[in-house]
Amino acid sequence: MSSLTRVILQRLGLGVLTLFAVSLIIAFAVELLPGDITQAMLGQSATPETVAAFRAEIGLDRPAHVRYLQWLKGMLTGDMGRSLASKREITEFIGTRLSNTLFLGGVAAAIAVPLALFLGLLAALYRNSIYDRIVNLTTLTSISFPEFFVAYILILFLSVKSGIFPGISNVSTDLAFGDKLFRTLLPALTLTLVVLAHMLRMTRAAIINLLSSPYIEMAHLKGIRRFRVITHHALPNAWGPIVNVIALNLAYLVVGVVVVEVVFVYPGLGQLLVDSVSKRDLPVVQACAMIFAAVYILLNLLSDIVSIVSNPRLLHPR
Repeated sequence: MSSLTRVILQRLGLGVLTLFAVSLIIAFAVELLPGDITQAMLGQSATPETVAAFRAEIGLDRPAHVRYLQWLKGMLTGDMGRSLASKREITEFIGTRLSNTLFLGGVAAAIAVPLALFLGLLAALYRNSIYDRIVNLTTLTSISFPEFFVAYILILFLSVKSGIFPGISNVSTDLAFGDKLFRTLLPALTLTLVVLAHMLRMTRAAIINLLSSPYIEMAHLKGIRRFRVITHHALPNAWGPIVNVIALNLAYLVVGVVVVEVVFVYPGLGQLLVDSVSKRDLPVVQACAMIFAAVYILLNLLSDIVSIVSNPRLLHPR
């Protein structure tokens, strides 16, 4: 077995253990949620006998550990259970919500990653210049504000005042790709402004760190243009930390969309999670949280693998 394969298997094993620990935390957290779906659905006028019968019907009368084991068994077999509010199988409607969230994250990544690499390269090329200071100041300002504040500012200027984009991203499966992309651009731009600074500054720092290396100085002595030195000599050796930060920010784009989806009423997994928490629909809350956790762990695993492939020295730490 090669060293890379062994490391991947170790990371997968740790990912599975982490996912199991997350499932315990999720199950414990949903038990602490105040309120009861039976009271919300039956109303305050329901008699104790009616409430007890309804709790027995939906399985809430069983002990918490029994419900957790049954839920965990269902998750391992691909059965996410049934929504307590709509009585529908969770797998029937969660796939569309997940695809919408992945589409939003994909659009944001398609904007943020190339833009961060380009601006980071220019910032390293013109280090300590006015451009470098303006870019750093702008990105740090955007990342200092919470997502909902950035979203409302963009809605104010790009939707309310100018009317360029719709303020509500009501996408559906019936829309054409162009219309869906247009309605997704404003929340995607919000996510881009939030994650851009991390990737840009890491690109800049990783390249600047290599500019004092002997082979970079030799390239300069040979008369190679500075931009070519950075793109053809410094950038390939700086991919490790850059890709790691990009993967972590991609994970955030997928699991950190909850606030943005709520602000724009975007029909994604984050909006479904918030709605289910308000309804105390515990099986849907658990399913959404586990999907978010699994995606985050997989993207972190991907970042580790890419970092090792781009820098094999990580396989043999001192």
